[in-house]
Amino acid sequence: MVMDNQSWYLDLNHEQWAALPVDGQRPPARYKHAATVLGEKLYVMGGSRNGRYLSDIQVFDLKNLMWSSIKLNVEANDDKSTDGAKLGAFPATSGHSMIVWNGKLLLLAGLTKESGDTVAVRFIDLESYTCGVVETFGNIPVARSGQSVTQFGSKIIMFGGEDRHRHLLNDVHVLDLETKTWSAVETTQTPPSPRFDHAAALHADRYLFIFGGCSHSVFYNDLHVLDLETMEWSKPQLQGDVVAPRAGHAGVAVDGNWYIVGGGDNKSGALETIVINMSKLAVSVVTSVKGRDPLASEGISIASASLGSESVLITYGGYNGKYHNEVFALRVKPRDYLQPKILQSPAAAAAAASVTTAYALAKPELLNFSEKEDLNSKIIPVDTSQKDISAEINSLKEEKKALELSLAEITADNSAIKTKIEEINGNHAELSKELQSVQGQLVQERSRCANLEAQIAELQKVLESLPSLEEEVQALRMEKSALESDMEHAEVQKQRSGGIWKWVAG
Repeated sequence: MVMDNQSWYLDLNHEQWAALPVDGQRPPARYKHAATVLGEKLYVMGGSRNGRYLSDIQVFDLKNLMWSSIKLNVEANDDKSTDGAKLGAFPATSGHSMIVWNGKLLLLAGLTKESGDTVAVRFIDLESYTCGVVETFGNIPVARSGQSVTQFGSKIIMFGGEDRHRHLLNDVHVLDLETKTWSAVETTQTPPSPRFDHAAALHADRYLFIFGGCSHSVFYNDLHVLDLETMEWSKPQLQGDVVAPRAGHAGVAVDGNWYIVGGGDNKSGALETIVINMSKLAVSVVTSVKGRDPLASEGISIASASLGSESVLITYGGYNGKYHNEVFALRVKPRDYLQPKILQSPAAAAAAASVTTAYALAKPELLNFSEKEDLNSKIIPVDTSQKDISAEINSLKEEKKALELSLAEITADNSAIKTKIEEINGNHAELSKELQSVQGQLVQERSRCANLEAQIAELQKVLESLPSLEEEVQALRMEKSALESDMEHAEVQKQRSGGIWKWVAG
């Protein structure tokens, strides 16, 4: 690949990842950062490395394949910042989301060293290189990380994540970018189980797709769809290749095809880059990499760039036992783009089936004569008067409503039970770790107690031998006393006799 060729992407093979040669110094490796493309530049902000949050903003020029960094100025009237922005730098952040709005970068949620209780929204003005806090109103959601943020028109829809206390979430909030007002959304049917580090995408300006993610103990490969007109959840089955559960993956939709790369399950990275045809609800593997490849990383980012007439996917960063800072590109293969499929929710599908049945009962004349004969030969004749049919339809509708209510209650109970089970499993895992630690301490204490007991036994033996020692000491004392008495007696005798020299002199 020629470095100064601005059409380098034409040298790429379709739907094969290629590492891009980079001129100059690469930014520090990281994961759980935020990245997006604006024009012909890839903007990367923040992330985490070795447990430390990052605050830098890096720019990758897709024309000359060079990195550069941006130094920001904080707005002078930004007196609401409490986490370091006043010091002249964007706050170090990890696990956040980033979108483009009116030529500015908006960053939502994520973790900082001094995170508040609610979701923060910040902006970066790429013309003036200023940053600041966007004041929002309404029902502001609780602070979190690992959420998904998806833009549709002038609104942002946020789903799930994990709050500062590691509580898992599956709530839905919408931010109106025009009024800067948050609102909580009430949904129907069964929502996805609480999760974080999932992927989300918008289809046909109506459907929010949620794929994968994890709880504290379970990794998912399920697909959930939220109809943004009816706010009903559904869980369609994907056709095609089997996809391994994953979290920390990244996805981007191009012409109704949702490309997903990276992720993992804390044991190994996901090797396959997959594409989900959002109209057909079919999944297929685009390409695969070997283990420990940077593309098989958690916390990786992906963005789509329009270069000439080509759509090119750009990935950066990630972690799979090693932090990465490589840039990879994939040239999207033109695919047949189908008309967006209208995805019926369970309630809508049931209602449609009910209407079809009622219509068939109420309009027997629509069947031709041969069909009538065939049906009459197979069923028992019944009174099909309009009055009876209407009564039967009303009865079926009432039964249907009762069944739907029962189903909704059972589904809600099941969801609550699953949540409790996940919490219990999480608590069990933590308690198991504590038990292992206590058992290790107990083994050490038992060893120490055994040593003490051995020392005590030796001391007891010494104590038991003390009486005999005392008797020996007493006997020695008596011997000493007798010896001293004999010596005194001998001295007296010596003095009386005058000694040997006196005797010799005489």
